[in-house]
Amino acid sequence: MLNMLKNRLFKGVALEKDKEIESLGRELKRQITNKFGRSFSFREVDTGSCGACDSEIIAATNPIYDIQRFGVHVAASPRHADALLITGPVSRNMLLALKETWEATPAPKYVITVGDCARGGGLFRDSYYTENGADAVLKVDLHIPGCPPTPKEIIVGLLTFLKSL
Repeated sequence: MLNMLKNRLFKGVALEKDKEIESLGRELKRQITNKFGRSFSFREVDTGSCGACDSEIIAATNPIYDIQRFGVHVAASPRHADALLITGPVSRNMLLALKETWEATPAPKYVITVGDCARGGGLFRDSYYTENGADAVLKVDLHIPGCPPTPKEIIVGLLTFLKSL
């Protein structure tokens, strides 16, 4: 009996979450179609993160959130990307790679930082080994805050960004 009650409770919570994600996703897809007339692709660049933000970006592509069905795709190459999604405080070892990835991305192009470290360096600010975030290297068009932000927050951030274009 208890298991049956738990299943009903959790199923109800999951259904509400699904409805919210579906609603956000439909609006995201509408904005992408209006602004680009096709899908929106990003190239993720980990510039020295702990991996938590990267894990949440990956989670946004899993079957629960599945941002691909809304027209958001991860590009295998910066040459096929509309934006760079940057995580991490930009370590000195990744500085050149970030700049070269930016140069390889065709115009118009955008920079989206994900997580607190990517903006201003976060916990690693003023470390001898970082550039204090992507905003010290490139013009950032959108920042999605959090440590790490959830997949839903990433979707909401992308939606906010697309509405502002």
